[in-house]
Amino acid sequence: MRDQLEKAGYDTVPFGEASDLAIINTCTVTRLADAKCRNLIRSYIRKNPEAFVAVVGCYSQIGYKEIAEIPGVDLIMGNREKLNVLDYVQLGKNEKPAIIRDRITKEDFTIDFVGDQPYEKRANLKIQDGCSFICSFCIIPKARGPARSRDMENLLAEARQMADRGVREIVLTGVNIGTFNSKDGDLIEVLDRLDAIEGIDRIRISSIEPTTIPTELFPRMNDPEHALLPFLHIPLQAGSDVVLKSMRRKYDLKEYLDFLYQAYESVTDLCLGTDIMVGYPNEGEAEFEETCRTFMDNPFSYCHVFSFSEREGTPAARMEDRLSVPEKQVRSAKLRRLSESKRYDYYEAHVGREMTVLFEDPKNGLWPGYTDNFVRVVVESDQDLHNQIAKVRLNRVVGDIVEGTLLKLMPNQKVANRTMAPAP
Repeated sequence: MRDQLEKAGYDTVPFGEASDLAIINTCTVTRLADAKCRNLIRSYIRKNPEAFVAVVGCYSQIGYKEIAEIPGVDLIMGNREKLNVLDYVQLGKNEKPAIIRDRITKEDFTIDFVGDQPYEKRANLKIQDGCSFICSFCIIPKARGPARSRDMENLLAEARQMADRGVREIVLTGVNIGTFNSKDGDLIEVLDRLDAIEGIDRIRISSIEPTTIPTELFPRMNDPEHALLPFLHIPLQAGSDVVLKSMRRKYDLKEYLDFLYQAYESVTDLCLGTDIMVGYPNEGEAEFEETCRTFMDNPFSYCHVFSFSEREGTPAARMEDRLSVPEKQVRSAKLRRLSESKRYDYYEAHVGREMTVLFEDPKNGLWPGYTDNFVRVVVESDQDLHNQIAKVRLNRVVGDIVEGTLLKLMPNQKVANRTMAPAP
């Protein structure tokens, strides 16, 4: 959307500064997200009362009636139409907002992408949208529609443009990307065709559902000539079969852990992250403690913690025995502490090794970046390491990062022998 507007002659300013136009892309995954979106919209309008205000995205798809009640909103667009926002921003101020919200279908989709400004380091590449899994707590299938795939040639064309604009790492995104299945191929086909693009050194898969992960990923993650990185973020949600069944997840705990260990034992240096929800209505103290044990006793590197949020229209919203907000906060804090402990141990296991790091912009005199398997590293250097891949020795864990020593820059091509034995 930004690229389309800039090509049309608009100048982008940081959000919060005075502007003539705002496009606010919204989330509706929790009730708190809805409230934050409303507050943000009102805050912008108070500071920019004459601006044209377009509200797009998931909350626009679900909560368009609530958004329409906010004075000063001019345009509300659902998820199917939001990338065409440029066609509508010339409408001018309205007493009542225009609402454009069509039904989302299952057909393959394309994205119009433009722009010639350089990207930096890594970029998200959307390959899929929507979800046809109906978990009891989740509003996303209603907000994003059924699972559907992006046209293969369209996504490859954008990836090639990203490479031309300096991107070295592509992160594949979507709502349920393991279900990708366009007329031209599946997820494995996407990975192999992206791997063939000159200039793309790394491909990272974002969150992916456990029952959708093809085991053909494993040899590609192990292959130093393939750009696919040894990283999987696999949502667990709960470490209790009682809770998983009520959530309508598509696996039980044994099935999940069997796959987890298959991946862990198949891929060298694999980073395994997960999502865990706390406070689901039938999660008693015993079920929560079982979840904590499941997380601690298995080869997870970290977890993202979310509190259950009632979403109108979902089965879980009708359930009783809900935890209070303070109780959910206590459980969330405990799991986050456990995650910090696991992440520290994961980082500590890499100390003394030599690994490759893709560097970002310097902060406080240090160059930060990530290894292939998602270890956060910083080094001191007088060299310009912006968007460079370099071999680094990992020295010690300090808080949530690993301090390293720069050894040498790597060529701008797929890096062979990504992880190496410790230096003598």
